Amino acid sequence: MALLDAVLFFSLWAFGLGQLKLEQPEISVTGARDKSVVISCKVSSADFSNEYIHWYRHKPNQAIEHLAYVKTAPARNHLGGKENKIEARKDIPTSTSTLKISFLEKEDEATYYCASWFYVHSSVKVFGSGTQLIVTDRSLDVDMSPKPTIFLPSIDEINLHEAGTHLCLLENFFPDVIKVYWKEKNGNRVLESQQGNIIKTNDTYMKFSWLTVTKRSMDNEHVCIIKHENNKRGIDQEILFPSINKEVTTHACVKKGSDSLKLQLINTCACYTYLFLLLKSSVYFVIIAFCVCRRTAVCGHGKSS
Repeated sequence: MALLDAVLFFSLWAFGLGQLKLEQPEISVTGARDKSVVISCKVSSADFSNEYIHWYRHKPNQAIEHLAYVKTAPARNHLGGKENKIEARKDIPTSTSTLKISFLEKEDEATYYCASWFYVHSSVKVFGSGTQLIVTDRSLDVDMSPKPTIFLPSIDEINLHEAGTHLCLLENFFPDVIKVYWKEKNGNRVLESQQGNIIKTNDTYMKFSWLTVTKRSMDNEHVCIIKHENNKRGIDQEILFPSINKEVTTHACVKKGSDSLKLQLINTCACYTYLFLLLKSSVYFVIIAFCVCRRTAVCGHGKSS
């Protein structure tokens, strides 16, 4: 981890000087076993044509590994005993470097980084943010993008705490690599939000994210932004949450308490749904643990006899 922390520090430092920047637009890439994938890296440089672009991979609990580098002609390399397993290229007109990985197998799963040297008073290697590779046997032709459901704050919460909680539920996505963050509409600053754990449901995943809006921000609209490799056309999803004060005013103009109660019930159902899923997972864990322990005990008695 210390090495990756140093990589991040020097990358941010070089970016701050405005001299070299490497962007990996995909947070993850999924490929079928025995097929191939391409990982891209966009390079902002004063002279991209003369830059050496290096490619690395990092597996959990292992040292980062250098794979190849490219300046002009494509660079091919063997990996895992397979000829031309990887191929690094540069496309000068688009200032982009790509890494193609062929004959995919589970052992190829890792995070892949592009990098290049930055020269000031000394040489520093600047890294991209990394792209995680997932290798799977499942069909990749079905829609596996995150499916959002939104829950607005209740009137009682707003009146009692002078704040409101926007909740964004994301379901039925694959793979589990996902980034969720919040901004004010037309704003650039990423807001402090809360992220729930990623939960596996059958063969897909779900996740909660929520934002607590304080009194001074209740007039503003907010956006939940979802970054995932299976988003349609590769564009980040942006889920709009209306102004809290506008919601309160709207509900005040209709029948007394009717919409307020409905909104409260929706939030309560969301809470109980989340608790039910957690309870369900806990029950499964207890049952499996009991079966494993019982089987172990039976085997132990059999040996002792």
